[in-house]
Amino acid sequence: MTTAASDLPGGTWTLGDTTVTRFGYGAMQLAGPWVLGPPKDHDGALAVLREAVSRGISHIDTAETYGPRVVNELIREALHPYGENLFIATKAGGRRDAEGGWPSARTPDELRRQIDDNLETLGVDALDLVHLRLGDASGPVPERIAEAFETLVDLQRQGGIRHLGVSNATAEQVEEAQSIAPIVSVQNGYNLARRHDDALIDRLAADGVAYIPFFPLGGFTPLQSEALSAVAARLGSTPLSVALAWLLQRSPNILLIAGTSSVAHLRENIAGAGLALSEQDVAVLDAIAG
Repeated sequence: MTTAASDLPGGTWTLGDTTVTRFGYGAMQLAGPWVLGPPKDHDGALAVLREAVSRGISHIDTAETYGPRVVNELIREALHPYGENLFIATKAGGRRDAEGGWPSARTPDELRRQIDDNLETLGVDALDLVHLRLGDASGPVPERIAEAFETLVDLQRQGGIRHLGVSNATAEQVEEAQSIAPIVSVQNGYNLARRHDDALIDRLAADGVAYIPFFPLGGFTPLQSEALSAVAARLGSTPLSVALAWLLQRSPNILLIAGTSSVAHLRENIAGAGLALSEQDVAVLDAIAG
């Protein structure tokens, strides 16, 4: 039985030509340690993906670099053939090296190979959404993106990509991409303690463009704050649940892709993101980032 999307926290958002749940699922944690190799519990990874869809989640985020290939192949094994309401977003612009690093790979030939690999591992004729991954592991890097983005636009015209976005981008790179072709989303690092994109989020909301924060709970170092813990204690919840709820209340164009490799944790995230924060709670949380 599938839960109606309206039962998920935050309701829905229109990504391009598709309505998706604002509460989505990020699949990165399904790979092995350091996002390399297969999961320790293969069946458990499949169960998380199936639980997400059974709960009504219609937006799943992945990347060919997760594993690499591993996470895309898990998604295909668990969910293919995909339901007509399932929207799978992926990324191109990087690769994994022998040491587990994340070097950039944005030449036209590299991007074309990555799109072909995503199509193959996900088992589709066209990718719902491809984010051009920019910058490096330390964050966005100011640089021109025209050649790389135009390569994806060309692949979109050929039918291999339905929608485009950018990831790990500066505000100027977002504008550069929009000057070349329409984008439906921006995926950047952002959470209640990392607020550098506030102005960008508001501009994108006015344009009808989604903002998808990665590391919404702090990434490999979970968010920690006395103020956050105090709000959570007052609500009888957990700090990470409050952080998810704050993101959904921050702006209607924010889409969550909190990740987990546990069915129980996925259920906790869904319940936690539905917390109703008062104006007082929001004011306390807003002050965390100074």
